[in-house]
Amino acid sequence: MASPAASSVRPPRPKKEPQTLVIPKNAAEEQKLKLERLMKNPDKAVPIPEKMSEWAPRPPPEFVRDVMGSSAGAGSGEFHVYRHLRRREYQRQDYMDAMAEKQKLDAEFQKRLEKNKIAAEEQTAKRRKKRQKLKEKKLLAKKMKLEQKKQEGEWCPLFLAVASFFLLVTVAELSGNTGTESLGWLAGH
Repeated sequence: MASPAASSVRPPRPKKEPQTLVIPKNAAEEQKLKLERLMKNPDKAVPIPEKMSEWAPRPPPEFVRDVMGSSAGAGSGEFHVYRHLRRREYQRQDYMDAMAEKQKLDAEFQKRLEKNKIAAEEQTAKRRKKRQKLKEKKLLAKKMKLEQKKQEGEWCPLFLAVASFFLLVTVAELSGNTGTESLGWLAGH
């Protein structure tokens, strides 16, 4: 048995900070309060609720024990059994109708999604073709411009070379040289 002195030496409980009562006025404030409470202790695991499973009627029994007969002597309790069976059957039929409608809507949505995807791909292909065409046109224009510059460039240096040759020859004739010494630079080109 523990002594009474040992039980009285319990460490004091840590004092909690007094919390002010905040009543949220709208959904945003409520969400803000929840986030603040979660962020006070980020190490604590956050409870994430799982998605509730969709309701489905229980499957029909494999063996029905209390089959109602067609005799006229049904008791007063049989009506309630019949009523529950009927309600369950109506629920099952409603569920099957709802599932069929949901599957139909899903199929329509998938068709529409596929149709939109094909239309988007066609539009993308059309735009890609247009961009490619513009790119080729720019490339062709650049090539033509380069070719034109090349042709002008070939004519221009050739003209300059011929003009400088005649100039050198004239200078050489004026200076009295035969011109071969002054034309040595041309042999390197």
